[in-house]
Amino acid sequence: MTKQMYEAIVIGSGFGGGISACRLSKKWPNGQVLVLERGKRYPMYSFARTPHEMSKNFWNIPTETKGGNPEDEETHGLFDIRHFEKMDAVISAGFGGGSLIYANVFLEPPDWVLADARWPESCKKDKLTPYYKIAKEVLGARPVPTNNDPRRRIIRTERFKQVAESLGRESKLLDINVFFGNDFQNPTPIGVQEKNRYGALQTSCTYCGECDVGCNSHSKNTVDLNYLHVAEHVHKAEIKTEHLVQKIVPLDLQGNEDPNSQGENGYRIYFLDLTLKGNRLSYADTKRVIVSAGTLGTTELLLRCKEEWKTLPKISSKLGEHFSGNGDFLSFVLKGKEESNPNYGPVITQGTDFNLFKDPDPKRAFILEDASYPSFGSWAVNFIPTPSIWKSLKSLLKDIWYKLTKVGSLYGRSGYLFQDLLANDISQNSSVLLFMGVDNSHGKMFLQEGQLNIRWTQKESMPLYQKILETSKEFYKITKAKLWFPLFTWNFFSKSNITVHSLGGCVLSDHPEAGVTSSDPKTFGQVYGYQNLFVADGSLLPTAVGANPIATISALSERVAEGITGIEPDSGLV
Repeated sequence: MTKQMYEAIVIGSGFGGGISACRLSKKWPNGQVLVLERGKRYPMYSFARTPHEMSKNFWNIPTETKGGNPEDEETHGLFDIRHFEKMDAVISAGFGGGSLIYANVFLEPPDWVLADARWPESCKKDKLTPYYKIAKEVLGARPVPTNNDPRRRIIRTERFKQVAESLGRESKLLDINVFFGNDFQNPTPIGVQEKNRYGALQTSCTYCGECDVGCNSHSKNTVDLNYLHVAEHVHKAEIKTEHLVQKIVPLDLQGNEDPNSQGENGYRIYFLDLTLKGNRLSYADTKRVIVSAGTLGTTELLLRCKEEWKTLPKISSKLGEHFSGNGDFLSFVLKGKEESNPNYGPVITQGTDFNLFKDPDPKRAFILEDASYPSFGSWAVNFIPTPSIWKSLKSLLKDIWYKLTKVGSLYGRSGYLFQDLLANDISQNSSVLLFMGVDNSHGKMFLQEGQLNIRWTQKESMPLYQKILETSKEFYKITKAKLWFPLFTWNFFSKSNITVHSLGGCVLSDHPEAGVTSSDPKTFGQVYGYQNLFVADGSLLPTAVGANPIATISALSERVAEGITGIEPDSGLV
């Protein structure tokens, strides 16, 4: 029996993969499009919360990972944490890709960023504006609602605005892809469920601060609740989760593997079915491929096909270049004079501009956003052994001794004991500072000893990081806090960055000497040297964008899909 020849196979299901799956399955419905995703599905209330669940919530395939112990348990968790030279990265595995853990912000970059010579003419801001508009409508971007409901008051938003005013900077509410109901003017009450415009059940945001660890109430507008939902349930795309792609091989006219072919006859995609034990390897044939495995996943797969498997030898030598961490930087300010309550509300609500949008300074341009973290994290923070905790414990023990010896153990109330213990909450008056900026974007991804590595040109971006550190210290002074410090990776011994917005590696360009993928509108996103092999994810971006990059990734991916299908995108999806 001859295996089915799919019209398209989409590798990955994040923003690029979700958009590709939706748009291509509209043109080729009823199982003609196959989506291969390495991670699991996450139905409502299936994200890990307990320590035991979290222990299995990381991506770990020991036989596939350098340094892995073959005896370690294989886990297909949500978080994939990668370590490189001077740069660590956090990425996601799951049906919905990075949208499952992103911070919801939909923010177009300023015009001057895309005016950089590294961005082809077809990718300038005016050319992408229609695609930004469509993606924004589908993802339901809007600011957090403001009304007289006291539960919608977010204290840290106010605190960040006060600091911005003290520094003479502009702070404004950002558009976030969070579900507050279908009617933007009249938000659905907190915690009430209803189906979104695409038929997926969501919950009006519960303000729990758990966006970055997977939203159990499905209050985030993740890709599996819009683009992918329509692809699967309306256009009937075939979805295979826990399927890890290993290799892409061109076919000849007879359907045999031929590394010398250029894709005109289609491709064979080899993948591991991670739900099986023993022999997991299988394959599927397709007329066209859209690689949307994220910046790291896409670049690594294509590097392996070019250098290790030798199945795609004609890919440009620029593969892996222009890596960027989008200037990501995280700092903490502890025990400010006034409350900030970083555990309440969507994970980000506002942005403060530091020469990114107004009076741009290309070497020091960034935005500061008010990050939050789940309330269960505050319990751990509250019991960090600080002087205030020891003072509370001492007072608690003294009160207990007094109750037992002076008052008697059978009478009275003990609520005041817990009040004394918990009142000195470190978290309540602390702030998490999330920065994103325009780094130099000169990093390079490459294979080393069979594994992906990154050479990060950190020194070139030090003016940006130094300005970010100065701003962190100013925030600390203005809030009259007790302590401030950057994330632990940036320390006295090893100043290492960490990014949640890896970009570049398969960048768009006008010719293969400058990049990996075509910027010609007719072949937009197609890999140079091959027909019907496309990329649609963050690896297309030639530089950092400073702003949260999902808006730009989505816009570019919409344009890739339009070039493949010939169908102008619309926000209805059907």
